[in-house]
Amino acid sequence: MKPESLEQSPLRPYDPLLLKIIPLLVVLIVKLLMLTWRIIKVEGKQNEINALSQSGRRALYATWHQRMAAYPHRRLDVRNLIIMVSQSRDGEYAARIARRLGFQEMRGSSTRGGLRVLRQLAKKIRDGESGGMLADGPLGPPRVAKMGSVVIARNAKAPIIPVVWGADRCWMFNSWDRFLIPKPFARIIIYYGKPIRIPLSDRGKNLEKHRLLLEKVLNQGARWCDEYFGPERPWRKTGP
Repeated sequence: MKPESLEQSPLRPYDPLLLKIIPLLVVLIVKLLMLTWRIIKVEGKQNEINALSQSGRRALYATWHQRMAAYPHRRLDVRNLIIMVSQSRDGEYAARIARRLGFQEMRGSSTRGGLRVLRQLAKKIRDGESGGMLADGPLGPPRVAKMGSVVIARNAKAPIIPVVWGADRCWMFNSWDRFLIPKPFARIIIYYGKPIRIPLSDRGKNLEKHRLLLEKVLNQGARWCDEYFGPERPWRKTGP
């Protein structure tokens, strides 16, 4: 029986070959880049230490899609996280890359298998794992936090740890969120926001309050990281 992700988004005839080559090539490039990056400052590290200490090392890390390129860096201490990867053809490539970078992945998105995977990820975290989420999802809108991170953290009884990074020099793509990749030998800073804890009893407007707080903290962190080196970087696609 084929995996659900491939049944819902069939691979093309040439994908089996590309799936053997592209993930390996991407991971090689990422790991080579990481060897050259130099982290010069970590802001708010104590926020992460306190959150993990109080929760028995259970947590949900959240960041923006724009900043995911440096997420597996060894100094971010977020390797071996369980992350959500969409059930799509592109997601199959992303899942294989994620596994090679040391992540565990669960397949699902807001439109395919989302509720099931949200429940499964919450249970994994509740049982002692840590998870990772792209707060604005795989398609945006950019820098608008979705409710999924809040619901998972509430059901897992674990804090959300907001984390973003900035660099003095990056490649910037004209994607929907102006995706960033630090260039070779870039200087990088990391920002950990204060943990966000969601009571299990919270519903409706109370959940929206936490969602807005997550959005605010991540945006403040991204702005702080960028302005450490200069002006804030664009984060919306411009032009066609």
